[in-house]
Amino acid sequence: MEIEIYADVVCPWCYLGKRRLDEAIARYDGEVTVRYRPFQLDPSPVPAPRPVIDALAEKFGGPERARQMVARVVQAAAGDGLRLDYDSAVAANTFDAHRLVAYATEHGRAAEMVEALYQAHFTEGVDLGSREALATVAGGIGLDAADARRFLDSDERTAELAAELAAARDLGITGVPTFVLAGKYAVSGAQETETLVAALAEVEQREAAAR
Repeated sequence: MEIEIYADVVCPWCYLGKRRLDEAIARYDGEVTVRYRPFQLDPSPVPAPRPVIDALAEKFGGPERARQMVARVVQAAAGDGLRLDYDSAVAANTFDAHRLVAYATEHGRAAEMVEALYQAHFTEGVDLGSREALATVAGGIGLDAADARRFLDSDERTAELAAELAAARDLGITGVPTFVLAGKYAVSGAQETETLVAALAEVEQREAAAR
């Protein structure tokens, strides 16, 4: 079964959703292929690094409201063993980060790259809008950091990524994470692991019945 994951690497619910999906796949007996599809929560440029909490406060009605939002997702993530450090997280435009995932995919390291980007953003305070920082993350999973920087400084995968982001919008995807199973069944949100296990089993049965 192919699973497409539409997500953004600065989205906390996407990080939690990936963790739960990983656990669901570990419990699933069938064969699974995972493909990471890009989505940007906010495609606006970020001219200079700034704390995520400040950006959230500006967008959602002040520091108190931002802290309430953050506390909810931090608690949910902790229940699945993830630590989200919003005191160090840096706001960033993720276009180049998604290009780096495409680069890692070509080298057979997509899953490791996506996980490393989540960890860099949510636990290490790395600015994912910095090409130098992104190249360092690539080096941290065993890819050639210098070649990753060369790739990021080129225009490789730029047009393709723009087309993929547009395709996600055309599909009607407005929130992430969204998991598309077997090319036709969509599951939205960071569902509980048990829900995802059940969804995998149901899709397997439907696909078998359709053959």
